[in-house]
Amino acid sequence: MTDPAPFPEQSASVVRLDVPGAEVTHRDVAANGARFHIAEAGDGPLVLLLHGFPQFWWTWRHQLTALADAGFRAVAMDMRGVGGSDRTPRGYDPANLALDLTGVIRSLGEPDAAVVGHDLGGYLAWTAAAMRPKLVRRLAVVSMPHPRRWRAAMLADVRQSAALSHIWGFQRPWIPERRLTADDGALVARLIQDWSGPGLPDEKALEVYRRAMCIPSTAHCAIEPYRWLVRSLARPDGFQFNRRMKRPVRVPTLHLHGSLDPVIRTRSAAGSGQYVEAPYRWRLFDGLGHFPHEEDPVTFSTELVNWLKDPEPDR
Repeated sequence: MTDPAPFPEQSASVVRLDVPGAEVTHRDVAANGARFHIAEAGDGPLVLLLHGFPQFWWTWRHQLTALADAGFRAVAMDMRGVGGSDRTPRGYDPANLALDLTGVIRSLGEPDAAVVGHDLGGYLAWTAAAMRPKLVRRLAVVSMPHPRRWRAAMLADVRQSAALSHIWGFQRPWIPERRLTADDGALVARLIQDWSGPGLPDEKALEVYRRAMCIPSTAHCAIEPYRWLVRSLARPDGFQFNRRMKRPVRVPTLHLHGSLDPVIRTRSAAGSGQYVEAPYRWRLFDGLGHFPHEEDPVTFSTELVNWLKDPEPDR
C-alpha cells in the first residue's frame, strides 16, 4: 500500500485555527491505520462532530463553544483526506470511513460518544450507529437521510437526483478536482452560498473553506467518497453495504434539517425514522438551508444541547 500523502507543514495555519470564546486544543490521533487531526474543547461526556462537503472541522466552531460551555467534551475531527488528516490513496468507502470515526473514539480513551454528523459526516454517523452500536451513545444527523433512504432517493426520485447533480459530476476523472481548486477555490464558495438559506456565510468564512480545499490532494480525497457512493449503486460492494444498513439504529436519534435545503429534499430525509428502533426526534428549521449549524448557530446549538441533556428523549 502506498504511504499516505504527507500533510504540508505550511498548510497547518490554514487548518489549526483558533475559535473565539473557546479554548480549543489541536492535536493528532491515530486510528484505523491513519492519522486524524482533531480540535477539542471542554470536559465531560464525549461529543464527536463530523463535517461534510466541502468543509472541514471548522464548520463546528460555534458548537465547540456551546458544547464545552454546556459540560461536554466536544471534539471536531477532520475526516480522512481533508483538513489536517492523512490523505490516503484508498479507504473512502463508508464502511471504512465509519471505522475511522469509531477508531478516533477509542483513541480518545472513551467507551462511547454522542456522534453528530452533517452531510457526508451524517451519512457516516448513520453507518457507525448501525455497524458499531456499542461505540455510539447517541446519534444526531444534520442534512442527510439514512443511507438506505439516500440510495432509494438517488435511484427513484428524479428531483432528488437532480438536486445532487454535483455528485454525478464528480464521477469524471480529474476535472472535478481542477474545478474545485481553480481560482483559489472559488467554486467552494459558490457551492456553500448556493446551498445556504438567506443567512449566507460571511466572506471570511468562505475564504477559510476555499483555502482548506486548496491544500494539495484535498480536492481529490474529498470527492472520493462520492465516487464510491455512485459507482457502488450497481456493484456487489454497494449491494452488500445496503444490506448491512438494514440493521436498525438502536440509540436515541435526533434528525435535524433545514426547510430550504436545496441539496437534500425534506421528503428524502424525513422517512429515515423507519430505520430507528429507539427514541427518534425530527426537527425542521424553518428558513434555513443545508448548513443550519452555521446559518443559525444559536438555535441549532440550543436544540442539540437540550437534546443531549434530556435523559429521556421522546420519539
